[in-house]
Amino acid sequence: MSVTSPADTDGGPPAVNRRRARPWMRRGAVTAVILLLAVELVVGWPALTSALSQLRAPHVGWLVCAIAAELIAMGAYGRMQQFLLLSTGLRVPIHRNVALAYAAHSLNETLPGGPAFSTRFNYQQLRRFGATPAVAAWCIALSGILSTTALALVTAAGALASDGTPQWYSLAGLVVAFGLIVAGVHQVTRRPAIAEPATRMVLARANRWRGRPAEQGIEQVRAFVGQLGAARLTAGHGAAAATFAILNWALDAVCLWLCVRAVTGDPIDATQVLLAFCAAMAAGTVTIVPGGLGIVDSALILGLLAGGIDTATAIAAVVLYRIISFGFIIGAGWVAWLLMQRPCRGAATIPTHPVAEHTVTRRCPR
Repeated sequence: MSVTSPADTDGGPPAVNRRRARPWMRRGAVTAVILLLAVELVVGWPALTSALSQLRAPHVGWLVCAIAAELIAMGAYGRMQQFLLLSTGLRVPIHRNVALAYAAHSLNETLPGGPAFSTRFNYQQLRRFGATPAVAAWCIALSGILSTTALALVTAAGALASDGTPQWYSLAGLVVAFGLIVAGVHQVTRRPAIAEPATRMVLARANRWRGRPAEQGIEQVRAFVGQLGAARLTAGHGAAAATFAILNWALDAVCLWLCVRAVTGDPIDATQVLLAFCAAMAAGTVTIVPGGLGIVDSALILGLLAGGIDTATAIAAVVLYRIISFGFIIGAGWVAWLLMQRPCRGAATIPTHPVAEHTVTRRCPR
């Protein structure tokens, strides 16, 4: 009696077949992305040409400064993530963190349902960097909290500077809340066991809803929470990550201000530009349109108009800002994403002892 092996039916061992399928899957993903971008370009071309017709010739010096501000802003986000990874003992070169920031940002801003794709991509890359599942999830969640809180702080500071609301005590409240979040994260990573009662309760309710035993999956949850012990968010790393999160938003706002300066020589109120920027970014978080197209642009223009800038200047400045922050940065991000699809071998250094270290070699983006 003959026995048919997997090699006979599939043309080779399962592992080999999976390896052969990966290049085709990668090419398929790249092709799908290119087709999607082409469709979006065709659909948005009339609006794009109409907007470009409003753009007057910008001052080259201010334009260069605006591009530099946006590039530094993206670098600040990469630095924030680098410090979060350092708090877990994982040393990843800054260029990889910045490349990940660009690629994830492009996924988030371009694809329908972008945040889901961006989060998944971030998780996969952090795992390639050497992070455990719990540490990767922790870094993604904390970076989101830091970024959201930083935008709130920048908004509050802008409102305070413009003699509007909130008052100083509202800003102080945000700072205190931010400090409590960081302190809470620090305690959980120092003593992961304190999170077990809450996770046990949530798991029990989920199991009851699914009609399963209350303790099912508790060991996996315990192991996952235990991995958080590798993430020790020290005061130094936390302060550095928070600083770069604030710089990311602040420099993005500076880019908008520089774009206004590039298209007009009239005096402008920087605080009004900051408030217009913050309002537009807040509006962009609740839209399902890729990149907040239309929503963010309208909010920016209305905000600049409310600040006393004339209509032609506001439209020109916003078009220029979106060319830099959306067109140029998104384009660079997709280039980074394409480069990161190529498998390579890299090293991430993970300390296992206060004195000794070892190097883990993984497949990772250049």
